[in-house]
Amino acid sequence: MEFLFIHQNFPGQFAHLAPALAAKGHRVAALASRFSEARTWRGVRILSYRYEPPADARLHPWLGAMNRAVDRGAAVHRACLSLREKGLRPDAIVAHSGWGEALFLRDVWPDARIGVFSEFFYRAEGADIDFDPEFRKGAEIGRAHRVDMKNLPLRLQLEAADRGISPTRWQADAHPPCLRERIDVIHDGIDTDAIRPDPGVRLTVESHGSWSRADEVVTFVNRNLEPYRGFHVFMRALPELLRRRPRAQVLIVGEDGVSYGTGPDGGGTWREAMTREVRPDIPDADWARVHFLGRLPREDFTRALQVARVHLYLTYPFVLSWSLLEAMASGAAIVASDTPPVREVLNNDETGLTVDFFDTGALVSRTCDLLDDPDLRERLGRAARAHVVGNYDLKRVALPVQFEWIRALTER
Repeated sequence: MEFLFIHQNFPGQFAHLAPALAAKGHRVAALASRFSEARTWRGVRILSYRYEPPADARLHPWLGAMNRAVDRGAAVHRACLSLREKGLRPDAIVAHSGWGEALFLRDVWPDARIGVFSEFFYRAEGADIDFDPEFRKGAEIGRAHRVDMKNLPLRLQLEAADRGISPTRWQADAHPPCLRERIDVIHDGIDTDAIRPDPGVRLTVESHGSWSRADEVVTFVNRNLEPYRGFHVFMRALPELLRRRPRAQVLIVGEDGVSYGTGPDGGGTWREAMTREVRPDIPDADWARVHFLGRLPREDFTRALQVARVHLYLTYPFVLSWSLLEAMASGAAIVASDTPPVREVLNNDETGLTVDFFDTGALVSRTCDLLDDPDLRERLGRAARAHVVGNYDLKRVALPVQFEWIRALTER
């Protein structure tokens, strides 16, 4: 069969499924805007489309997300018309709905089956919006309507599709019932053969240092260091954590952009803003044990998780990060925020320890509890890995279910 994956930052969530279909002998193409030229990756023919963000200054503020989605959807539509003229006839299309890329696909290939990756559906209350009181901006007239308009392109794509897929129950359940019934909950999968405990691991990062399991390493990971993933809470816990753990080495992995939310008031990065806030409370000798490693290559990122005695994961009620499950697969002892969808994958005192997202004292105390108790670390780390292997393993759990989802999609 012939498949087309659409994701502006391909491969994204399709990093395993697309090449796995190609390996089974199917013809697989992908359409993305991150590349300037066509290329082949793991049997997948990657095609590119051009996209320039629209000027939306004259639009109603509630229409910003919709305008960008329509504009990107139109760019994909034009690219797909061109591909159709060149002979592309996909039996099934799988697209991420987050940017509007699947809005107008049905017009191009009426007979193709369409599945959308439904990652998140925004709520005016009960999720990320206004979760953090520090960033609340007071009463907002019409917030529910603004959120409805932000969700509109997500809704339109799912309504036009044959089926949706979402990685966690909580993310799927965020959708209203009429849309939720169209979504199957299937995680992207974690390669637990490659991401596993390694007692002999050593991580070496030029200009920073080298660490092994003999070191007292605490890790914290964000794609971008920002409040949505608790970076501000983590940084405020650092002075006390460093004071109580004079041998701890803190490895912080992540870049300085913004994936979600906004940057700090006054400009700059969240790393700069939070460093200015906490640095006066941290002596130079302690600050020398804090290492901002930026973005690591895949192999070094895995080593960072493997070398960790304790891994910290904080998030607003929002999309679940791969890094949490990968840390669990590495056998790390976890301290995580007691927020959805963390509760879906990590049970307190069974597969990790949970704390209130905003409680820096509890974050420090629970981290120290783990650092002081190797038996507890071993028990939690072993159970965490077993949970991921049993429920999220790529080859034995996730991919077989994804293949069944694809089969059902093409037969509808």
